[in-house]
Amino acid sequence: MNTLIKLEELGQFLLSVAFFAYLDYSWWVFPACLLLPDLSMIGYLAGTKAGARLYNVFHHKLVAVLVLLLGCSFGLQWVMLTGVIFFGHSAMDRFFGFGLKFDDSFRTTHLGRIGKKDGRRG
Repeated sequence: MNTLIKLEELGQFLLSVAFFAYLDYSWWVFPACLLLPDLSMIGYLAGTKAGARLYNVFHHKLVAVLVLLLGCSFGLQWVMLTGVIFFGHSAMDRFFGFGLKFDDSFRTTHLGRIGKKDGRRG
């Protein structure tokens, strides 16, 4: 099942690349912007609850799709780019096992716990 989920996320990431191809931007913009949604981790400075909420807004695929559709509706390339980047970044994160955050800890995600197990190395 894990392989199937990873393939699905890879497909969604490739879809974001395909959407990007229709935008009027140089190709270097896609990789340059791809990690920008992780800036939302700054919300954790205000605590785990605020951090998780801000992080999840910037990593939720429905938000990404709505931003993309908003950009398409008004013909705004930069808004479309924002939606494509959010979507591609979220798919990439899920591919690597990072999910939406619960508000108890940065390491608790909807895909399970990330990081070291039981505080032990290895």
